Amino acid sequence: MAHIDDVIEAVDKAIERNVIRDMNILLCQLSEDEALSREARYQQQQRLRVAVFRHSTEKAELAEQRRQWLTQGGIIV
Repeated sequence: MAHIDDVIEAVDKAIERNVIRDMNILLCQLSEDEALSREARYQQQQRLRVAVFRHSTEKAELAEQRRQWLTQGGIIV
């Protein structure tokens, strides 16, 4: 298996686990990976950045939904 395939697999697993800390660690590791071309490194880092952004957005949306649900009718249920 080529190095790029290993990297893609690691990125896939990190995104699937949806743990920000793991994705950030992988982002840092990719920054220092000289075995990858600049373009390949950028593509995998971008996938991780998008996943981190989605995670943060989903978390904020869920918090807002929960707040609305708890304050139905203007009172906290």
